[in-house]
Amino acid sequence: MDEIKILTEGDSSVLIEFGKEISPQINGRITTLVRMIKGQQIEGVTDLIPAFCSLLINYDPRVIRFEALKRRLEDLLKLDVESTRSDIRIFEIPVCYGGTYGPDLENIARHGGLTEKEVIQIHASRDYLIYMLGFLPGFSYLGGLDERIHTPRLANPRIRIPAGSVGIGGSQTGIYPLDSPGGWQLLGMTPVKTYDPHREEPILFEAGDYIRFVPVSEKEYKEIKKQVDERSYQCIVHRKEV
Repeated sequence: MDEIKILTEGDSSVLIEFGKEISPQINGRITTLVRMIKGQQIEGVTDLIPAFCSLLINYDPRVIRFEALKRRLEDLLKLDVESTRSDIRIFEIPVCYGGTYGPDLENIARHGGLTEKEVIQIHASRDYLIYMLGFLPGFSYLGGLDERIHTPRLANPRIRIPAGSVGIGGSQTGIYPLDSPGGWQLLGMTPVKTYDPHREEPILFEAGDYIRFVPVSEKEYKEIKKQVDERSYQCIVHRKEV
């Protein structure tokens, strides 16, 4: 509790700071608090926005005053958050690497002194924690990229990166949910829509979940894309107790 600060952000927002360190432990505390607040269904709370080391809470001051909300939050923060955690979700994201799907795979391999096959194996070898969502709807900031494939952003960003592109920007990797400009090095593409405004839940995952990239062939990519377009594809989700 000593390092946690509850601050006002304007007249209708509260910022809870959990220190300055970016770590899975702090992210776990933020994710747990989000679940606890949702479970409490605190009247007046309108939105919860987790970030790397903080949680922004938007509220309606006509429904709940800052002092009352702060007391509710302090009570929740005093609880044993470890005992309230249940499980985590790991989303399998199929990716077709290289070629027209990943035009910068060769650059990434050359920068790391690796073969393209080694880059793919390394990139798909671990589960990535979603620290936060931002920049674009459903754009996930992932932690845990292997240092061997850290790659600087492009010197000249592209005007348009297709939705579904999987890229590396410095020490981070992620998926572009929409067509947009960008400077990340592209190593593959997924047919899965991480953001779809026509879905009941437009954003596929949330902060605190994990992503597991699974290499697929071009034929498999096209088969999955057809299912996605027909709205018959179901993303594989693993659950792991913590």
